Amino acid sequence: MISKNQIKNITALSHKKMRDEQGLFVAEGAKLINDLQTAFKLKECFATTEWLHENKDSPLKNVQEISSDELKKISNQKSPQGILAVFEKPTYSLSNHIHSELCLALDDIQDPGNLGTIIRIADWFGIHNVICSPFSADAFAPKTVQSTMGALARVKVHYTDLEKYIHQLPVDYPIYGTFMEGENIYTEQLTDYGLIVMGNEGNGISDSISALVNRRITIPNYPKNEATSESLNVAVATSIVCAEFRRRLVE
Repeated sequence: MISKNQIKNITALSHKKMRDEQGLFVAEGAKLINDLQTAFKLKECFATTEWLHENKDSPLKNVQEISSDELKKISNQKSPQGILAVFEKPTYSLSNHIHSELCLALDDIQDPGNLGTIIRIADWFGIHNVICSPFSADAFAPKTVQSTMGALARVKVHYTDLEKYIHQLPVDYPIYGTFMEGENIYTEQLTDYGLIVMGNEGNGISDSISALVNRRITIPNYPKNEATSESLNVAVATSIVCAEFRRRLVE
């Protein structure tokens, strides 16, 4: 059984303000919870009687048994997966050692699903740090957490003033940005380190950040002179860009 106070505190975590104040976030589903507990401190875990019966060999410990109706009260999903956990949010620092790596910078990415997918893409391509502008979606929002499919355990997501951050980077540090009028990514020389900036879903990279990009690239459409969609989804574009950067390393 779960108390009314527990229900109140957990449902409050659907709001960013409460996640920030309490330093907690929610994850649902056994696979996701198992992945996240390797990186974050597990505070509470709840599972239905049915889930516990079907998963007697689960490595999860100290799981509180609740009813299906109780789980629905604290779940963010239309069809709860039988188990929900509350984790402590991490605290990361932007250290200088990441300057030798390939990192992603997100300029006001608004959609939690896009952010979660981008974190998952970063994980797939061995990118360990994603640097977000303060107005980007919250990496620890329920929809974002679910969309990462556990990648949040391996990718550090930072929030900072991107303009100030880029100004602090070494002179001539590679700052890549995706633009319609950029150089063809498939023929442009790429480095194995640097910052790849991806812009807002509707407006692209902001003017202040665009002015700091020193390597403009584009993903060409095909065929070159035929009318196609106006643009690519930002997560799809991120996947293509990251794949091309990593492809160069194995050639």
